[in-house]
Amino acid sequence: QVQLVESGGGLVQAGGSLRLSCAASGRTSSTYAMAWFRRAPGKEREFVAAISWIGGSTYYAVSVKGRFTISRDNAKNTLYLQMNSLKPEDTAVYYCAAQPGALDIATTIYGSWGQGTQVTVSS
Repeated sequence: QVQLVESGGGLVQAGGSLRLSCAASGRTSSTYAMAWFRRAPGKEREFVAAISWIGGSTYYAVSVKGRFTISRDNAKNTLYLQMNSLKPEDTAVYYCAAQPGALDIATTIYGSWGQGTQVTVSS
């Protein structure tokens, strides 16, 4: 199992940027895909972006494509999410997740989750 800790959330005005980080520890010697999900107030957790172990493959939700960039530094065991042109509808708790195997967008596939970091975008 991999332990995950997110950081970098906060309050930002619409149009602004934030960079989230997710530090991994534990069985980091295993190859695993990683992803970001988010849960807005009163809504289900939804997929945001995912990246393969090597980082050559990425996938984004339509709502964030072109504004968010997922990346990873395996030497530092850290996952990132660069969020630009933020909108009020991006307000949510953002979670990172990891799973051994290929990139996936399904919540149920991921076995390791962080505690989440709050992102609030004001209009």
